[in-house]
Amino acid sequence: MRLNYITLILLFLWATLAYSQDSVNVIPKTTTGDIDLNYLNGVKSDNLGLRASSAYYLGERKSEKAVIPLMEVLRSDTSSAARIMAALSLYKIGNERGIFAIKQAIQFDADEQVKKMCSILYQMYSVEKEKNK
Repeated sequence: MRLNYITLILLFLWATLAYSQDSVNVIPKTTTGDIDLNYLNGVKSDNLGLRASSAYYLGERKSEKAVIPLMEVLRSDTSSAARIMAALSLYKIGNERGIFAIKQAIQFDADEQVKKMCSILYQMYSVEKEKNK
């Protein structure tokens, strides 16, 4: 009788452990497209920190999908910090349209700090382009 009771407890513990191991492996896989989509949604957020960090990571990932949304941030975001981060990310991506947006911001942005950072980024791009010829 005592042996059956111990066997029953061991069987219960084994089933519990087996079930918990299976539940650990059910985590859905995240694709690159999902990651970029989340960052693209973050760029549209009302939260400045989320907008800026999403812009930063899109640049780190060199996401071509992000060029137009980042150009929009550079052109019209109310925060100069978000515009600077968008310019940095466009520079990292290296897309010609994004570089042109940086060049335009040098002339037309109202904030002197944004203009200065865009000027530095554009100069760095020009030097790298000359070096790679």
